[in-house]
Amino acid sequence: MKKVMIALGIGALGIVAASGVLQAQKAATAHKKLIYVALSGAEFKPGPSKGVTQAVVWGNPDTGAHGTFSKFEPGYDAGTHTHTNDVWIVGIKGAYLYKDDAGEKRVGPGDFLRVPGGHKHWSGGDKTEGAVFYEEGTGKFDLIPAK
Repeated sequence: MKKVMIALGIGALGIVAASGVLQAQKAATAHKKLIYVALSGAEFKPGPSKGVTQAVVWGNPDTGAHGTFSKFEPGYDAGTHTHTNDVWIVGIKGAYLYKDDAGEKRVGPGDFLRVPGGHKHWSGGDKTEGAVFYEEGTGKFDLIPAK
């Protein structure tokens, strides 16, 4: 009986391992797919807070890694906060405004900013133009207000 249980346990581990390999292969293949989205044709929908809209380019910001075109209305204020995961931002139009203990940054067209997960900062949109930017995240998007 003991040998049968051991054999069943080893068999179950083999199935779980094979399933994990198949999932990893599927994920690797999905990332090799060509993606093209023109900003002019992107479908913007309400974002995670009032004053923000997003057009998903790839992935899903509600569940995992993602890329989005995002817009901040003029004067948008996200308050001081952190994110669980790293976020990369490339400015397209207007300016994404950023501030932390080291100072302020104005992320305009063609500028890049990487915000590490857990890093406390403030962000918002230019008072006149707002901001349009491309954003990628290593995991689910969240905004955790600072205390």
